[in-house]
Amino acid sequence: MAPPREIKKILVIKLSAMGDFILALAAAKQIRQAHPKARITLLTTPPFEGLAKLCPYFNTVETDGRPEGVGDWLALVGRLRKAKYDRVYDLQTSSRSNLIFHGMRPFPPEWSGVAAGCALPHRNPRRDKMHTLERHADQLKDAGIWPDAPTEPGTAPGPDVAWILRKAEAPRPVAGGIEPRPYVLMAPGGSAHRPEKRWPVEQYGELARILYAAGFDIVIIGGPQESALARTIQRSVGKARDLTGRTDLARIAMLGARAALVVGNDTGPVHLAAAAGPPTIVLFSKASDPILSAPRGHVAVLQADNLARMPVAQVLQAARALTRFPDGSNA
Repeated sequence: MAPPREIKKILVIKLSAMGDFILALAAAKQIRQAHPKARITLLTTPPFEGLAKLCPYFNTVETDGRPEGVGDWLALVGRLRKAKYDRVYDLQTSSRSNLIFHGMRPFPPEWSGVAAGCALPHRNPRRDKMHTLERHADQLKDAGIWPDAPTEPGTAPGPDVAWILRKAEAPRPVAGGIEPRPYVLMAPGGSAHRPEKRWPVEQYGELARILYAAGFDIVIIGGPQESALARTIQRSVGKARDLTGRTDLARIAMLGARAALVVGNDTGPVHLAAAAGPPTIVLFSKASDPILSAPRGHVAVLQADNLARMPVAQVLQAARALTRFPDGSNA
């Protein structure tokens, strides 16, 4: 019998969204461990380029995974064909990534995913009801590189971002003396077109006021378009630090690692901060299902059909259960 063909060149596809991208880093780690000598290219989109280039799992990062027109599409498929990959791990498993597979026919590389006719299909009929972490683990099990993958609910390991924390030291996000106050990292924003996934900023302001009085400093993160949310919180806590628009993804992870608590909506920065290990409260509305996509770790998931009706007292109770308050009020 001929020996198995050596896998030298690998393409990993993960295009979006940010929370899903962060969760997919757990699978990327397993792919790297299974192919330690392979040259691995990530096909993604521009928002994740900086983080992906820091990541030890990839040798090359390409960011044109969402071509705009026919010409760009043909250029992408032509380049991928020319690269002659031995294997593709499609962690996006969407109609867009399936189209890439069909564009590489009649002689596509070995393909792990759900595209019709691929060599390494993920066959589990329940895959769409699985959390992203277990679904990816099961997919890699079917691909033959993770035979003992934990696939029961809640068992697959979350993303490991220790490599980010080793890259640089994060400066203190708030001014402090010899013993600076611990801080709570807040992410009050989220997708602009999904306002139903946001806890009202006024509630964040009230929570920030209570936490500040209990001895925590408040640090607010988000995109530049979310600076108005930070200003609203600052009306409750004048000394809250506004870092909206001033944190790349690596910086968010470093801030998360040093936070006493993270509180935020179901949004990408919360997934990234939670992966760094701090106690985290993530707020879900009925618009998304935490069973399928919640971050893992030292995480409390709070859900309400309508987040506007989630009281501050409920979030505060979760905070007291997760972390020690400086004033000892949860002792």
